[in-house]
Amino acid sequence: MTLLKRLWVLLLLVMVTPAMAKPGASAPPRGDNEGQGPFTRLILRGGTLINGEGAPPIGPVDIIVEGNRIADIVSVGNPGVPVIEARRPKAQPGDKELDVSGKYILPGFIDMHGHIGGSADDIPAEYVFKLWLGHGITTVREPGSFNGMDWVMDHVKRSRNNTIVAPRLIAYKGFMGSNGQRISTPEAARKFVRQAKKQGAEGLKFFGAPPEIMAAALDEAGKLGMGSAMHHAQLDVMRMNVMDSAKLGLTTMEHWYGLPEAMFEDRIIQHYPSDYNYNNEQHRFAEAGRLWEQAAAPGSDTWNQVRDALISMDFTLDPTMTIYEASRDLMRERYAPWHDEYTLPTLWEFFKPSRYAHGSYWFDWTTADEVAWKHNFRLWMQFINDYKNHGGRVTTGSDSGYIYKIYGFGYIRELELLQEAGFTPLEVIQAATLNGAEALGMADKIGSVSIGKLADMVIVDYNPLQNFKVLYGTGHYRLNSDNQPVTVGGVTYTVKDGIVYDAKALLSDVRKMVADAKK
Repeated sequence: MTLLKRLWVLLLLVMVTPAMAKPGASAPPRGDNEGQGPFTRLILRGGTLINGEGAPPIGPVDIIVEGNRIADIVSVGNPGVPVIEARRPKAQPGDKELDVSGKYILPGFIDMHGHIGGSADDIPAEYVFKLWLGHGITTVREPGSFNGMDWVMDHVKRSRNNTIVAPRLIAYKGFMGSNGQRISTPEAARKFVRQAKKQGAEGLKFFGAPPEIMAAALDEAGKLGMGSAMHHAQLDVMRMNVMDSAKLGLTTMEHWYGLPEAMFEDRIIQHYPSDYNYNNEQHRFAEAGRLWEQAAAPGSDTWNQVRDALISMDFTLDPTMTIYEASRDLMRERYAPWHDEYTLPTLWEFFKPSRYAHGSYWFDWTTADEVAWKHNFRLWMQFINDYKNHGGRVTTGSDSGYIYKIYGFGYIRELELLQEAGFTPLEVIQAATLNGAEALGMADKIGSVSIGKLADMVIVDYNPLQNFKVLYGTGHYRLNSDNQPVTVGGVTYTVKDGIVYDAKALLSDVRKMVADAKK
């Protein structure tokens, strides 16, 4: 076995094994009191629509949903004055009407990087699903299906049939051999892809592989209409950076590894201190935070060439900035206000510093480490914004369940980080909705509030374009008109497939799960 192939085997052991936690309990059947609908005809009355396609808000509108699809959107007046009753769709016997006057309606959010547990042991699927839906996330791409394809596909099918309380699930399978056997030939790679498709996978998740193996797998995936994603892990990135994989047919990149390496000008290998050891996760993450400064400068010929080449290949960036945020401000993430009521004890234990747990690399995290990561974020954000401004597709993913990030909450933080990167609020919403649908090849079904599409919507009391913090399940802390501090916001309703869920009730269920677990 060659040295590079030995490294690839080690890569799979290091990168994949930590994610293969013991699966938690499967989601229970949807209860009679969990969600209303779908209805023969549902009318949402009087909301302000942010449609996800880049259009400015419009309202008040009445939205008609028939079964699980949007049948009509009707403008019924102007803000600040009574609605024009003559314009309103008339309710028919048996119709369900929901007054959403003064509320904001958005497309259902799409999390392009959401593991169903997969980190600590025994994370119940119900816990993850209700946190996602409670934050307006109606579609999730599951990158890797590390709880096992049978387990994941069971939830995919039950979610599709709405017999469980869960977002729509798009399962990708991690590219690795079974029983510890590596995929060592192009034909074995093709066979793996065909088997994954037969199991129900809609795409593949790579960490690294020899170029001839990747080429075969991506070619076969393309023939079968499957998507692809890749975490360009450091053990293999020197021979397979983002430009290399995109040219082979990769459709989306996760995180940011492999992108700076594609823009090296004065080196071909990242600088590593002489005492560096990849299995020491503080080494791994500390030096990752010093990587962007080794790449070509913003606006340079190399920077622009890589940007433009990826855009020409219709390549998608799924940054998941949120999952790395503790690297630039550890205390902020450790003491986030939602941990007390929403973080399961098993997750909290998993987050603590440990040489055995993936992503728990706080052995001796220093000011210098955080300063380096702040600079890393600035350059990374600059590329993401530049990519978007030149026509590239950027999506939103959270990768929660690691590094002090909780499902749902981590996703909303990603929206804030995109705004920090330079996206306008409407561009953030488009990244969170339509862009994800396009990347999944589902833009004809989801991603915007449009006639004919599936009825996936988020309904909130406050304007998220003014402040994304109103989307957090814990709400937004502010002063009211009586000079009293109050907490406002949180998603009011999440509509998935025409089923109306009380988002706050879902989060109440999660709080009870956590309280019971702490007993």
